[in-house]
Amino acid sequence: MQRITILGATGSIGVSTLDVLARHPGQYQVYALSAHSRVEELAEQCRRFRPQRAVVGSPQAAAELSRLLAGLPVEVSHGEAALCEIASSPDTDTVMAAIVGAAGLAPALAAARAGKKILLANKEALVMSGQLFMDAVREHKATLLPIDSEHNAIFQSLPGTYARDPAAAGVAKILLTASGGPFLTRAVETLEEVTPEEACKHPNWSMGRKISVDSATMMNKGLEVIEAHWLFGAPADLIEVVIHPQSVIHSMVSYTDGSVLAQLGNPDMRTPIAHALAYPERIASGVAQLDLTSMGALQFHKPDYVRFPCLKLAFDALCAGGTAPALLNAANEIAVEAFLERRIGFRDIDRVVRRVMDENAHGAAHDIAAVMDQDTQARRAAQQVVAGITRS
Repeated sequence: MQRITILGATGSIGVSTLDVLARHPGQYQVYALSAHSRVEELAEQCRRFRPQRAVVGSPQAAAELSRLLAGLPVEVSHGEAALCEIASSPDTDTVMAAIVGAAGLAPALAAARAGKKILLANKEALVMSGQLFMDAVREHKATLLPIDSEHNAIFQSLPGTYARDPAAAGVAKILLTASGGPFLTRAVETLEEVTPEEACKHPNWSMGRKISVDSATMMNKGLEVIEAHWLFGAPADLIEVVIHPQSVIHSMVSYTDGSVLAQLGNPDMRTPIAHALAYPERIASGVAQLDLTSMGALQFHKPDYVRFPCLKLAFDALCAGGTAPALLNAANEIAVEAFLERRIGFRDIDRVVRRVMDENAHGAAHDIAAVMDQDTQARRAAQQVVAGITRS
């Protein structure tokens, strides 16, 4: 019986994880669930899965959750310290790290330092503090399995003896596929007019609003490039992004002998979740088998940096190193939030990020304090840029 903690249980990854767990009640037991503010949804999950602990973002949310769970033996708490407690508890074996954004860094790092099996869906943990996070995984003998469909596909396409040394494994290229989002063929000059509703309407995947916008700008893919660098020990020139609108091939690995290995499947996050939960074995995910005969043509294109400038900004941050990716991530979070609140336009997102990157010095990522200082500085700078755009 594997005991599971789900950080971000009410988000799309959390809900999909619970769906997979429900299919295998004899193999998995939920120890703890967390959500930031979706109290009623979390309460319903607690009633169904009966965790020992539940964590929310504020004292007010905790009071409301306690009221909704009156009579159930669920310990309710709130705040970052409580998240770190459930992620590192000796009562949990596996942690699904699915909190979106920088807020997920501390509990994911706590799980690594506790030597847990970590199913990493929070890419910001590696984007912001890749070296520190990977050092913690190695030092404390944690198991790190990627949940992003692209990184999970790469993991499955690497040899079983792979030890994060691409050259030794004969890897020529890591090929990250990208759908291109909802604006792949839309006239570039009309992107200034994009609404939040349009940006959140992904053609293939069902995701949260922030990640959907990141997919539309391809910042999501840029963050995945940085994540791939740390997960697989690959330098920037070994990572290539390929537009694949059908989202059937989730990513590929090209080898020096000319071979290309790919992982295919229907676009459903329950597949990588089930793979990581059961690794190295396989369990049913609830996802329909891929019907190759009904797919038709598969298309592949090079990304256009004029259409997707955020992707170029992410490559630039990776090459700059240090805390530059933390700057990139923080500025993007502020810009996307402002866009979703209709305070700036869609094409202002990359403008905000570029200005923050250009006008703020980055340093070495010596420790988490340095990373978080850079995060705070970037958020403050991004808010000032947003305010300027809003006033103009």
